[in-house]
Amino acid sequence: MTKPERTHLDDLENQSIFILREAYHAFGNIAMPWSMGKDSNVLIWLALKSFFGRVPFPVLHIDTTYEFPEMLEFRTWATEHYKLNLIVIINEEARIRGIGYETHDPVTVTHELKTVPLQKALAEYKWDALITGIRRDEDPTRAKERYFSPRNAQFEWKYKDQPPEFWGQFATAPGKSEHVRVQPLLDWTEIDIWRYVQRENIPIPKMYFARNGKRFRSLGCSPITYAIASDADNIDKIIAELEETRTTERAGRAQDHHERNAMQKLRAKGFL
Repeated sequence: MTKPERTHLDDLENQSIFILREAYHAFGNIAMPWSMGKDSNVLIWLALKSFFGRVPFPVLHIDTTYEFPEMLEFRTWATEHYKLNLIVIINEEARIRGIGYETHDPVTVTHELKTVPLQKALAEYKWDALITGIRRDEDPTRAKERYFSPRNAQFEWKYKDQPPEFWGQFATAPGKSEHVRVQPLLDWTEIDIWRYVQRENIPIPKMYFARNGKRFRSLGCSPITYAIASDADNIDKIIAELEETRTTERAGRAQDHHERNAMQKLRAKGFL
């Protein structure tokens, strides 16, 4: 009997599972931020494969209060379906102060409603590592990341001074009040994600598929996330579309483009 040939997706999956298991072994208290988007749902799936059908750490949703209703419906379904230990954090204090897209720019709102509550959650739960679903191909700033990427006590990312990762030697000893971002999907591309979703039949929000000539390529807060013109109503069509497009994945995410180097500034302050 001929042994099946290992594919590119198999290699990516194996590497991600290795990183997840290394993180679980290295850190005593970890969590996984979960946006309910395609990447974070692939991450949930990989965690289930890594740990024999369960996710053995909490998943964190930072709720800005501007979520699409369909995303919240998916959150309810997936939490029950995967039996997740879900923690939901809202920066109620910022909302009371009137922070919102109606009155403030997207960079300010993103920092106040996403980064600040993440910092508060880290301080409260004392997590020493966060498993994130970022990929290098999403944004030039994220291309500078490592698989295990330290953040200092002020939650800052020193992107000009990152540890080397030779022979699978990762940064696994954060200092007091510091933490490490673990990035199992770093080498995946957008098309890799879609091919894996298709191969594994991973549930994802239906907003990614075209309805009435439009679909969402990336999901964020409803006031600043825009659909693209598309007739791609299934994964084969989405992959074909991505093979032809020159538009960046996050072109419809307003906080990325509000000012020069907006994403780099946000991420340096602790944004995912």
